[in-house]
Amino acid sequence: MTHPSDGDLADILEAEQRAGRRRRRRLILLALLALAALGAGLWLLRGGDESGISYKAVDVRRGDLVVRVSATGTLEPVNQVDVGTEISGTIAVVDADYNDTVHAGDELARLDTDQLDARLRQSEAALTLARARVLEAKATVTETANRLRRTRDLLKKRMSSQEELDTATAAHTRATAQLAVAEAQVAEAEAELDDVRRTREKAVIRAPIDGIVLERKVEPGQTVAASLQTPVLFTLAENLAQMELHVDVDEADVGRVAVGQSAEFSVDAYPDRRFPARIEQVRYAPQTVEGVVTYETLLAVDNADLSLRPGMTATAEILVQRLDDALLVPNAALRFSPPQQPGKQAQGGGRGLVGMLLPHMPHGRGGNGEGHKENGARVWVLRGGEPMAVSIKTGVSDGTDTQVLEGDLSAGQRVIIDSTVRKGGG
Repeated sequence: MTHPSDGDLADILEAEQRAGRRRRRRLILLALLALAALGAGLWLLRGGDESGISYKAVDVRRGDLVVRVSATGTLEPVNQVDVGTEISGTIAVVDADYNDTVHAGDELARLDTDQLDARLRQSEAALTLARARVLEAKATVTETANRLRRTRDLLKKRMSSQEELDTATAAHTRATAQLAVAEAQVAEAEAELDDVRRTREKAVIRAPIDGIVLERKVEPGQTVAASLQTPVLFTLAENLAQMELHVDVDEADVGRVAVGQSAEFSVDAYPDRRFPARIEQVRYAPQTVEGVVTYETLLAVDNADLSLRPGMTATAEILVQRLDDALLVPNAALRFSPPQQPGKQAQGGGRGLVGMLLPHMPHGRGGNGEGHKENGARVWVLRGGEPMAVSIKTGVSDGTDTQVLEGDLSAGQRVIIDSTVRKGGG
């Protein structure tokens, strides 16, 4: 058996070391190629060097700003009265119908009065009887008075006894008391007769106000019962030429709404028409529905042409503030924030390929390094092709534009409202 020499062993070991170094170099090269491929993929995903951002900008302008508060509600008559009856009975006649114009005192309907007429005659007879008893009692008083006088005269002549005098005195006193009872019975009969007459008068249902019949809820022959509550037979509106719009103003807006402010509203019946109105009252009582708090507000409405009707649903726009020649920016500019510049991480800060693969701290949002001021607002303008934040102090808004009170902005200056990211081909 032949054993390798020391020189051969050295050659074998050197060859194995060279082979190991070649394998390590191949592994390192493969790793670098994998890193390069991953970096290229990330670079392509980020848009490449030819990617960029295009910005949409509009001019800051001067103009009029009208601030309005929206609210919905229903139209109602200024004075609406429900007409009922205080007595029970059967409806004999109905004299009023829907949309009829009536005046105070006009007959609307009449109950059957047969039983009331009988009670009236009975009360009249009872009064006549009570008055006759008064006459009878007066005659008795006169008779006993004369007897008492004669007894006193006879007693002076010693022709009568004291006992006869006492009897005559008591008889006269009883007669006087009977007269008082008879007179009280007359008063009672008169009161009873007056009550029956008033009840008889209530059998005729009359209009309490001048107005228009909105509803008629009764028909001839219908029986109404007023034992527990007064049944409503008619609903009258006093004057439809003047109406009220009752709207619910949200709690967030009620602080800006005040009596005397003007408004406009529309109804579904006339979609192309705007009706003027004016606030008459803002009520303090809250109304809470499903957690939403509102406050009822009354607006006076002129309805001379009677085109509006009670119960219509209306959407009102209340004018709460008007500004003339104000500096205005669109609300979209206040909501805008620029996106991250594509390829910025690979180009800036010397991060390179490895830097793209490692986590990093986020950069500030502003193109000039400015942060958003607390309790303030800002817009973005283009300077040198880069967005720059401009801090401003804002005023009121109409939902589309906002008033600028302070800040480095002027009319005609362009502010960014939107951006679009462009991805390069390559």
